[in-house]
Amino acid sequence: MNDAADPSAFPDPTFAMLCCAHGAEGVVKTSIADQGWRLAFSRPGFVTAKHDGPAKLPSGVFIRTASHSLGHLKNADAAEQVQGLKDLLAERFPAVVPFDQLHVWPRDRVPIGKFDFEPGIDEVSKLVADQIDQALAGQWLRSDGPNRIAEPGQRILDVVLVDPSDWFVGWHEASTWATRWPGGVQPIDPLHEPISRAYYKAAEAITWSGFEMAPGDLAAEIGSAPGGACGRLLELGLRVIGIDPAEMDPRIAQHPRFKHLRARAGDLPRKEFRGVQWLLADSNVKPEKTLTTIHHIVSHRDCSVKGMLLTMKLGDYSAAEKIPEWIDRIQQWHPIDVQVRQLARNRCEVCLAIRLR
Repeated sequence: MNDAADPSAFPDPTFAMLCCAHGAEGVVKTSIADQGWRLAFSRPGFVTAKHDGPAKLPSGVFIRTASHSLGHLKNADAAEQVQGLKDLLAERFPAVVPFDQLHVWPRDRVPIGKFDFEPGIDEVSKLVADQIDQALAGQWLRSDGPNRIAEPGQRILDVVLVDPSDWFVGWHEASTWATRWPGGVQPIDPLHEPISRAYYKAAEAITWSGFEMAPGDLAAEIGSAPGGACGRLLELGLRVIGIDPAEMDPRIAQHPRFKHLRARAGDLPRKEFRGVQWLLADSNVKPEKTLTTIHHIVSHRDCSVKGMLLTMKLGDYSAAEKIPEWIDRIQQWHPIDVQVRQLARNRCEVCLAIRLR
């Protein structure tokens, strides 16, 4: 935390700005209303809200980022827009250097996957971030460059580009992994060209879950073809079993630590899962079928699975109401912990991180 900043200089957290996947605004609005927040301005992928008194920032499965709102700036002239930000901060923080990091990112303007869209920092936000960083460094910002992974306890100045010349400004304190990443999207530099976007989904899920996967551990993925997620597991040094009737990419199939079982998971003898410590599933089937398949595996006497990352396809955001039912079914497995989140790389789906032992 920035000890030099006087906490009393920070406004009461009665205004919040939230980012989510394009299309998830409805379920976000419902969840924050249940927490006492009233809706204000919103756009696809972006929601703001007010609370009648000081309150913790809203939280929920579909909220990617949450910030205490400081203000709204709209100006087509870049220099005037940056000056407006300086004026806003001068009014709010006249005598402190309040922020340790600067995160600047765009809202999701289309659903993930449409026109090959992926969330995260684009070229416009990179340019804007550099301009802001140069303007604020030393006076309102202790920074060695924008859009870096924050350390726990650091205060982050957030600038969301609702449009390139339409900025919402806020702040948050870094804690969990998602709050440390710019825009809640994991920055990652793959060792090799990923085989598919499942690589990024798996990387984010593994880090977010906190699972302590170690080199030499045995992992299995249900729905593994063509091998994106397996690629990340192999990159981390794990031994991997890929379960899928479809072909695996040769780069994965020929890896010395990979074994391919060309079958559907439900058709395999349970002995094939003997020794598996980590189980991933990302199949294009209904969540109920995924849970049935997993139940047959984890209820077997030889099961030694420590943790699972299950991608549950929603199809439509109205299906989010079924999440409590899925968790009730999972309780039959006597889990130590169950987490649910729509990861930044998820499409209309959520990830369940289940720790068994």
